[in-house]
Amino acid sequence: MIRIAIQSKGRLNEESLSLLQDIGIEVDAPKRKLLSKSQTFPIEALYLRDDDIPRVVSGGSATLGIVGLNEIEEKGADVTILCRLGFGTCRLSLAVPKGESCDGLGWFSGKRIATSYPNILRKYLDEKGIDAKIEVITGSVEIAPAVGIADAIFDIVSSGSTLIANGLREVETVFESEAVLIARRDLDAEEQALIDDLLFRIESETVSRGKKYLLMNLPQSSLDEAIRILPAMRSPTVMPLASPGWCSLHSVIDAADLWTKVRQLKAIGAEGILVMDVDKIIL
Repeated sequence: MIRIAIQSKGRLNEESLSLLQDIGIEVDAPKRKLLSKSQTFPIEALYLRDDDIPRVVSGGSATLGIVGLNEIEEKGADVTILCRLGFGTCRLSLAVPKGESCDGLGWFSGKRIATSYPNILRKYLDEKGIDAKIEVITGSVEIAPAVGIADAIFDIVSSGSTLIANGLREVETVFESEAVLIARRDLDAEEQALIDDLLFRIESETVSRGKKYLLMNLPQSSLDEAIRILPAMRSPTVMPLASPGWCSLHSVIDAADLWTKVRQLKAIGAEGILVMDVDKIIL
């Protein structure tokens, strides 16, 4: 049995549980439960605040954790980052009141900057040679300039709407973050075997994201051109049809390329093109 620490609420909680469900691991949502044992995999979920997860994993109370990369960097946790998960993307940025004429990093010298991430900010300021005072605030960082606590802020930005709502503008991105799967360092053989199985499932899930499966009928004379258009993961699947001079071609493509590829295929004679979602890709 292994234990995975997951954020107890918020978007990262929802996306973490969704990922586990997609790879066949069912655990109950937190509600009032601190621990939830899965009936489909030898794992239990431990629900915590996001800033507690790196410490709990590095200390050995949990085998694994799903947490933002920013929390690992801020806490300096002694953990292994197993993989990036492709969700929970955000950035840590410097922002100033929109009326300020900030024209570069030099503006921050001598200023007060409010943040919940003092370690990341101090490292960055030191690297840039900026002498600013850091005001540590654990919540509602965005209101600090308006109430006179600070001249600027350093905080998480996703869409930027919170900054706009508080009369701020983003001026410098310092750190890019996303959800990562972490593990403690002293794993035994049984734990490692379970984690390897988990990573295999996660890879199959993440590889399939943003993919579409195409099937079409194609004149045999256009096959070489179609293969050029659809390179696929190794090469497209080609099968003969009952009609002479025709074949069936199957391929997986990035969803972002779908309509461009379909137009190109139609132009070389493809017919009956079927587009399907991809559930899992096992490499």
